[in-house]
Amino acid sequence: MSTMQPLLIELGTEELPVKALPSLAQAFFDGVIDGLHKRGVAFERGEAKALYSPRRLAVQLPAVATEQPEQRSEVLGPYVNIALDADGAPTKALQGFAAKAGIDWTQLEKVSDNKGERFVHRAVKPGAKTADLLADIVREAVAAMPIPKPMRWGAREYGFARPVHWLVLLFGDEVVDAEVLGVRSGRTSRGHRFMHAGDVAIASPDAYVQALEDAHVLVDPDARRARIVSEVEAAAQAAGGAARIDEGILEEVNGLTEWPVAVLCGFEREFLAVPSEALIATMEANQKFFPVLDAEGRLSERFVGVANIASRDESEVRKGYERVIRPRFADAKFFFDEDLKQGLEAMGEGLASVTYQAKLGTIADKVARIAQLAEAVAADVGVDPASARRAAQLSKNDLQSRMVGEFPELQGIAGRYYAKAAGAPDDIAAAIDEAYMPRFGGDAIAPSKPGQVLAIAERLDTLAGGFAAGLRPTGNKDPFALRRNALGLARTLLEGGHDVLLHELIERAVALQPVQAKDVGSFDVTRFVYDRLRAYYAERGVAAEQFEAVDNVAHDSLTDFDARLQALGEFAALPEAAALAAANKRIRNILRKVEGDVPTAIDPALFSEAAERELAEAVNAAIAETDASLEQRDYVAVLGRLARLRPQVDTFFDKVMVNVDDAAVRANRLALLKRLSDRLGSVAAIEHLSI
Repeated sequence: MSTMQPLLIELGTEELPVKALPSLAQAFFDGVIDGLHKRGVAFERGEAKALYSPRRLAVQLPAVATEQPEQRSEVLGPYVNIALDADGAPTKALQGFAAKAGIDWTQLEKVSDNKGERFVHRAVKPGAKTADLLADIVREAVAAMPIPKPMRWGAREYGFARPVHWLVLLFGDEVVDAEVLGVRSGRTSRGHRFMHAGDVAIASPDAYVQALEDAHVLVDPDARRARIVSEVEAAAQAAGGAARIDEGILEEVNGLTEWPVAVLCGFEREFLAVPSEALIATMEANQKFFPVLDAEGRLSERFVGVANIASRDESEVRKGYERVIRPRFADAKFFFDEDLKQGLEAMGEGLASVTYQAKLGTIADKVARIAQLAEAVAADVGVDPASARRAAQLSKNDLQSRMVGEFPELQGIAGRYYAKAAGAPDDIAAAIDEAYMPRFGGDAIAPSKPGQVLAIAERLDTLAGGFAAGLRPTGNKDPFALRRNALGLARTLLEGGHDVLLHELIERAVALQPVQAKDVGSFDVTRFVYDRLRAYYAERGVAAEQFEAVDNVAHDSLTDFDARLQALGEFAALPEAAALAAANKRIRNILRKVEGDVPTAIDPALFSEAAERELAEAVNAAIAETDASLEQRDYVAVLGRLARLRPQVDTFFDKVMVNVDDAAVRANRLALLKRLSDRLGSVAAIEHLSI
C-alpha cells in the first residue's frame, strides 16, 4: 500500500534574470505538478506554491505518494474465427499474439463486441516507485520552462537561464539519486552568498524553509515581499514621511534580494527644484529605490534603498546609494535649468525639422492638425476653443527639451512645468500633461475638460494618420500603438461624458491627413475603435451578445451606446427577455424571406383573429408610451415597457399563421410584425440575446 512523503526539489543557479524570475519559478512548479499528475502519482498540494530567490527555484509539496497505483493494461487480440482453426487449435495469429504477451494462449481471456468474440490479454503490474520517476519529472519540468535565450556554460551542449550549481532532491528524509543539467542531486543547499559560510544541509523537505532562513535566505517570495514592505515603510516613517511603493519596483526588488534590509538615505534639498517625476523616475526605474513623500504627498529629500545584506556598517551602504544617485540628479537639474532658459515657446521651433512619419509629415505638421481638431472638439464639448488650440500648439514642444531627451517618459509632464514657468494659464499647462492620459492600461483619463479635449484630438490624429499611412496593426505588430490610442479615445469620450458623434470627429481627422488611403475611410477607423470596446466592456461583465445587440443598431454617440448597453443589461435580467428576444429573432427571419419591400401599411379591417387585433392594440399603446422615453434616451423605461408585450406576442404566434394564402391578409400581418420588430429593436437588436 502506497504511503505519502513530503517532496523537495531545489535547483540552485547563478543569479536569475529578475523580471523572468516569477514566471520561471511558476513554470518549474507547474511542470513538476504536471509530471506527477501524468504519471498518476497521487499528491496533496495543500498551500504549496512556487518558491524562489535570485539563486534558486524550488518546489516543496507536503505529501506525495511513494508509488504509482497498479498499472492495468488491456490488449485486444484476434477474433475467435481467426484465432482458432476448425478443430479449435490455435492458429499462428493467436500463437503470435500470446507469445508477444508472454503467456500461453490458454491464459488469454475473451470479450465480445459487435463483430463477435475475440481474445484479449489483460495484465496488472505494480506501479513504479515515485523515487524512480522523479529524475524524469524534474528533467521534463526544466525542459518545458520558457527560456527564450538559454545560457551555456563549460563544454555542455545544453543550456539554462543561468549556470546551475546544485540540486536538492529529497523524498521524505532520503536523497533521490538523479542528474539534471549535469548536476548530481544531494541534500546540500547554499545560504546567503555573503552572510552564511558553508553549505546548508537539508534534513527533510519540511525543514527546508527554516533551514534557509537560518542561513539568511527567505525563499518564500511572499514572506520576502512582506519584509521589504515592512522595512521600507518603517524606514520612511522614521524620516517622518511615507514610502511610495510601486508594485513593479517592489517585484523587481523582491527578485534581487534573498535577505532584504532597508537603508534610509537622503539627497540635497536643492534637487527638489527639479520636477519630482524626473527624480522619482531615476530612483525607481534606474536604481530600484523607494522615494519618501512628506505629509502633503510631495517628494521629500529622503529615499529608501534595499540592500541584499545586513551590513556591519550601514553608513557605507548609505553612502554608496547616495553616491550613485547624485550624478543622475545633477544631470536632471542641469537639463531642467537649461530648458527653463530656452523656454517652451522656443523649443517648438525645432519641430518642423523632426519627422513624425514619412507619409504624415513632421511633428510640426501633426501639431497643426491636432490644434484644428482640438479647436473643433472644444466647441462641441463646451471648452474654450482658443485655449484648446493654444494648448495643442504647445503640446509637443517639450519633445525638443533636454529633460525629455534624457527622460522620455516625462513627455507632457515636462511640458506642464515649462508652460507654468512661462506664465501659461493653469488649464493650458495641465492639458499639455493630461493629453497623454491614460498612459497605460488601468490609468485614469485626463481629469480636466481641456485635458480631455487635447487627449481626444491627439488620438484622433494618431488613428486617422496611422490608417492613412497604412500602419493598421497586424497580429502583434502595432508600431503606432493604434490599439491603445483607440481605447484611450473611446474611454475619454465615454468616461468624460462627451456626447459627440465619434464618426464625425474621425471624418474631420481623416480629412486633415496629408495622404488619403484609397481603401480606408472614416468608417474603418470608427469600426476599429468600437472593436476595442469589446474587451473594455467584457472586463466590466458585459456579455458579448449584449454588446453585439447594441452594436447592431444606430446610436448617436458613445455615451448613447453606453446608455443602451446598460439598459439592455437590466432588460436581459427580466423573465420576459428571452421570449421576446426569440420572438424578434423569429420575426426578423420571417421578414428577411419576404420578396420585395416589406409591407408597412396596416389595415385593422383585415384583422380576422382576436390575437392579431390584440397585438396591434398592444403595439400601438407601447409605441405611444415609449416615444417620449426614446427621445429622452430613457432606454430602461423603453425596454421595461416593451417587456409587457410578451403575452400578446406569445398569443399571436400560438394562434395566428402569418404566411396565409390571402395576399392582403398576409401583407397586413407582415406589416404588423414589422411595426412590432422595429420598436423591439429601437434600443438594441434584442434578437442577439436569443441563443
